Amino acid sequence: MTNVGICTTDDADKVIDNIINAYGGEVASLSRTKEFLEAALRSEEICCLICLEGIQKTDAIWSCDCCFESLHMSCVQKWGRDSISYQKDAAIDRFGPSADIDAKSFKWSCPKCRTEYSYSLIPERYYCFCKKAVNPCYDPWLVPHSCSEICRKELKPKCGHRCLLPCHPGPCPPCPKTVNAICHCEKSSPKTLRCSSKTWSCGKPCGKTLNCGQHPCQQPCHEGPCSPCEKRSVQRCQCRKKTMERPCYTPNWQCEMPCGKAYSCGSHDCEIVCHEGPCGLCPLSLTRSCPCGKSSYLLPCTKSIPNCGSTCGKQLSCGSHYCAERCHRGPCGTCLQMSVKECRCGNKRKELPCYKEFTCESKCKRLRDCRRHPCNRKCCNKDCPPCEQVCGRVLGCGNHKCAGRCHEGRCYPCHEKVVLTCACGASRITVPCGREKNVKPPKCGKQCQVPSDCHHPERRRHLCHFGKCPPCKRECGLNYPDCDHICVTPCHDNVLVKVDSDTGKKRSGPWEKLKEPSIEIRKLPCPPCDVPVPVTCLGGHETKNWPCHNSKPSSCYRPCGQVLLCSNHICSRPCHKVEDGRNLKEAGSSCEECEEPCLKARPEGCVHPCVKPCHPGSCPQCLQTVKCRCHCGLNWAYYKCGEWISSKGLAREKMKSCSDQCPKLMSCGHRCFNTCHSGSCTSSKDCKKKKKITCLCKRIKREVMCCQDQSVNEKLKCDEQCIEKMSAKEKEKHNCETDDKIKRNRLEQEEYEKFQKKFNPKKKSRQQRSDETPETNDSKLISKFLFPISLVGIFVGITFYFVFNEKGFWD
Repeated sequence: MTNVGICTTDDADKVIDNIINAYGGEVASLSRTKEFLEAALRSEEICCLICLEGIQKTDAIWSCDCCFESLHMSCVQKWGRDSISYQKDAAIDRFGPSADIDAKSFKWSCPKCRTEYSYSLIPERYYCFCKKAVNPCYDPWLVPHSCSEICRKELKPKCGHRCLLPCHPGPCPPCPKTVNAICHCEKSSPKTLRCSSKTWSCGKPCGKTLNCGQHPCQQPCHEGPCSPCEKRSVQRCQCRKKTMERPCYTPNWQCEMPCGKAYSCGSHDCEIVCHEGPCGLCPLSLTRSCPCGKSSYLLPCTKSIPNCGSTCGKQLSCGSHYCAERCHRGPCGTCLQMSVKECRCGNKRKELPCYKEFTCESKCKRLRDCRRHPCNRKCCNKDCPPCEQVCGRVLGCGNHKCAGRCHEGRCYPCHEKVVLTCACGASRITVPCGREKNVKPPKCGKQCQVPSDCHHPERRRHLCHFGKCPPCKRECGLNYPDCDHICVTPCHDNVLVKVDSDTGKKRSGPWEKLKEPSIEIRKLPCPPCDVPVPVTCLGGHETKNWPCHNSKPSSCYRPCGQVLLCSNHICSRPCHKVEDGRNLKEAGSSCEECEEPCLKARPEGCVHPCVKPCHPGSCPQCLQTVKCRCHCGLNWAYYKCGEWISSKGLAREKMKSCSDQCPKLMSCGHRCFNTCHSGSCTSSKDCKKKKKITCLCKRIKREVMCCQDQSVNEKLKCDEQCIEKMSAKEKEKHNCETDDKIKRNRLEQEEYEKFQKKFNPKKKSRQQRSDETPETNDSKLISKFLFPISLVGIFVGITFYFVFNEKGFWD
């Protein structure tokens, strides 16, 4: 572990002097801030309380706002998240996995002062001490982890001023500004003092009235409220029975005796403890209730309240049942009703008397607060006691075990010390237990005396060290046998080599032992010569430096790039030797042949590919037949794609026309007389067809040309005959309406008479009954007796049938 930018003593003094000079007050008030500055500048390492590693001056840190302890940023982030995670797991074990637990509701604490912080205050960025600069850069002329700006934090206690020191560790010093301050009693004239010590006493008697309301305060000018009056006097209690010498500031006091005054009834005395004022009415003369509280009585105070005789009904001590006895005095008895009770842990149920408590024999398997050992308490109600076993976990040092009570989370760091020495034992340092693996041994200034073990006469000089000497890193310097170069690799006379074993072989018998793999120190031959030699590839694309032992022309695996006979593509074979090539750009016999289709761009408007394979020059005209709708949209037009592209204007118009008459209608309503064409049809002014026009009554008719002036319609007017015909039609229409009205009135009258007859019937007179014809009476008689006569006839016929059938008449 190396320290970056360690300041010397003189440099640290200069930085501290620069900061102190910026403070306008007394230097003695900067004692605590100066301690933090010296620790940050002069100490080689500041230990992180979480990982027990040194805090370098270039490391990202976090400082507590209460104790100002500096810790690694990564350690604090892990500390905070782990603390909240442990609390959340404990809550899930206690309330169940279905409980809605928000991790952000938990808090984590500072490892040193245990100040609590919320989830949102887990640091995410590395700030300077004044929280203004993010990721401050290290400057040897500034305090580590600080910026060059003024602190500007609010001073404590709050006075309205801010810190004037440059960004610094630790607490801000007291406020050095001067203010006009008044003494505590406000009797003396104000003085000019430092803001941090602006409260002062003039020494004169305070003179304020004490809380007794009689004596003035005799203490010198002081801060805050005056102390209670110290004088004593003889005072009576509230009931005036006892007297006692008491402090002056407590004139009202109560003795422990009851009042004892007689009530107005003259039979009972007041039992209220010592009080002022009248005792009031006798409580027994007021409205009283029976013991069960269901009946109320207003009786003289000398008579006792009788029992009402109804069921008591008070809730018993079990809280579930009610007293079934008659109204009685005194407390209710024990509940003897049987009920199904659940044990404390909720695993079993049993029918027991209500007053008994049911506990089962099952042991609780929940983990205690240590999160390691089960509770094992019988019938536990999930309120497990803390674990009392010894922790016994291996501490962070890896050498000792925790001797404290079993707990959750990390154990406290080990307090033991370990002495580390160099290889020869001349230098030694003392480090906390557990850090001996991460802290480098002390440096030794003596030279290593081990002789060389390679072909070089001497080793490179190096200091005392542990273990074997480092391998020789000098160049080998021996000549290669196949070239004129010298081996420049590190010395390889003593190299660790793994010797193969006989693991893959089979034993011939149980007596045979196979050879196990081993590591030996051997002298290795010089590696192949790696001196760069320029080599050109087979296709001549590039020239690169290759190692001397592999300096032979080869393929660079780039595309060949020679132009093929089609003059459109190049040879895509990997780099190879071109044979029978005319020049350096054209392909030879060893290159590939073009098998691609023609990919040249087609003329604008053509979507058909060229039918010829890849070829030089331009493509022939497209002969594909194209089908599309004509201008009028009724027929299909067929033409060659190449002819269509080469044609323009009237030729294209003719190719797309079907040569039939245009089916579209002109604005006048007649069909267009031109052949199939594009665009809009001709105007109606050119239409030569005839159309009929009439007058208003449509009696006079005439045919005119469509292209003539449209005002002809206005010239056809009705004559006298038309007027007479129209008047005759109006008269006829009026007569028809009159007849319809008369018929409608007659029908309505008939319907009204029928309605009146239906709901207001009248008896027939004798003359009307006599006018009825005998035929009507005969028809009524026939209809009355026709059905019975027909039934009698059917019955007689069926009887004759059975009689004759039995006698064999039908045979």
